[in-house]
Amino acid sequence: MAWWARAPEKAVNLTDAMLPYDTLISGGTIIDGTGNSPYQADLAIKDDRIVEIGDLHHALAVRKIDIQGKCLAPGFIDTHTHDDHACMSASFMEPKISQGVTTVVVGNCGVSLAPLDHPSAVPEPINLLGESEDFRFPDFQSYFDAVDAARPATNVVALVGHSSLRVAAMPDLGRSASSKELDAMIGMLDDAMRARAGGLSTGVFYPLGRAADSDEIIPLVRTAGEYGGIYATHMRNEHDAVLESMREVFEAAREGGASLLISHHKCAGARNWGRSRETLALLDSVRTTQDVSLDMYPYDAGSSVLDLDLLEDGMRVLITWSTAHPSASGSYLHEIAQEWGCTEREAGEALKPAGACYFFMSEEDVRRIMQHPLAMIGSDGLPMDRHPHPRLWGTFPRVIRRYAMEQGLFPIEEAIREMTGLPAGRFGLRERGTLAVGNYADLVVFDPLTIADRATYENPAEASEGIDHVFVNGRLTWSDGQGPPAGYGRLLRRDAGG
Repeated sequence: MAWWARAPEKAVNLTDAMLPYDTLISGGTIIDGTGNSPYQADLAIKDDRIVEIGDLHHALAVRKIDIQGKCLAPGFIDTHTHDDHACMSASFMEPKISQGVTTVVVGNCGVSLAPLDHPSAVPEPINLLGESEDFRFPDFQSYFDAVDAARPATNVVALVGHSSLRVAAMPDLGRSASSKELDAMIGMLDDAMRARAGGLSTGVFYPLGRAADSDEIIPLVRTAGEYGGIYATHMRNEHDAVLESMREVFEAAREGGASLLISHHKCAGARNWGRSRETLALLDSVRTTQDVSLDMYPYDAGSSVLDLDLLEDGMRVLITWSTAHPSASGSYLHEIAQEWGCTEREAGEALKPAGACYFFMSEEDVRRIMQHPLAMIGSDGLPMDRHPHPRLWGTFPRVIRRYAMEQGLFPIEEAIREMTGLPAGRFGLRERGTLAVGNYADLVVFDPLTIADRATYENPAEASEGIDHVFVNGRLTWSDGQGPPAGYGRLLRRDAGG
């Protein structure tokens, strides 16, 4: 049977069939986010909900959209972003809306915009989120109020950053927290979880969190876990000690009683290429007794602040921004070193503080991790970078075009599941992530013949092709390359649909 197999014959109604719908999307192929086979059907929206799916060609609606030959899917959920500040500006969210993303998860890698109130200097990597004046939220409720007031272009799920808690509570970040400091962090985290934050994130890879030990992390994980929050982590090491780091976070999640999400899982550094066989085998052995998952991005380069300890002989490093030398943005470190007549390390020292893309993964590992049944897709894009990684603009169409349709890594319905139904379940987003009657109408219409990422490392701010329409909470947000001046997204508090 063809992949656009027939829809169920009987439609389910939540409203009087004689009343007009707000929007009727007809003639397309539905990929519902569950992993089930695609089928042909029409879909009707009333207010912010999907109210009917089936043969609706005679129905009345305020707006009718014919999508013959196109696919209709749930809006994509970006499980790993740093859009904490960007989400409050509709223009900054164009990279996400233009590729079909309707929900972003912020506060990853241990860094969040709250709870921090005007620190005198924003240390790395928290500075990736914005300038010091952007950190004006002493608690999560005030941040939530600001996001609500901003009317974000996408829905927003917010995690509490462990490093941000440390900056707020500790004058000396080069050691583990004292009992008094830990109590202060637990108190701030407890307040955030009472405000229904999504969970806790850590980034002990970075200097801000590196000195934190299990005695500091586990009580925080336990606090998030008591409220049903997730524990997302940028592990201590994704290079040679990747297995040891995995065991560390498995223990923290187990002792803290929280669901675990390993962020942007990878095996970095040429010495570790191919080790995803080992890491995924370890994950599979642990998931028989623990609730674990992972996210990843579909590229062989990562992006963060410029860290000279990550440099390896022969590895390409693309500079994304530099405070000392802004003109270096978009140039490769080896080219800068040649021009300046110095070593790459010397050039890097002169550029800092700076950001960079590191080409330190193998395509084989990227493919293997993406195929794992627990893998979700997260862009990990940095919207404040002057020359961002192309994943900011191209992640989700790239998965569909390159990996599902061209390489046949998995069926298109599995690609959509990794971006919609699976993350909605992991983050407790009720009535989102799948196309079903009664669910919120977060939708994307795309052309399977033309969908493709266009962002490259040379030209990263290029909108993807083939994304025809995007709906957020039932409102048309992106259509034929144009977005509205106002946003229709919402702050999604833990275990709440809208």
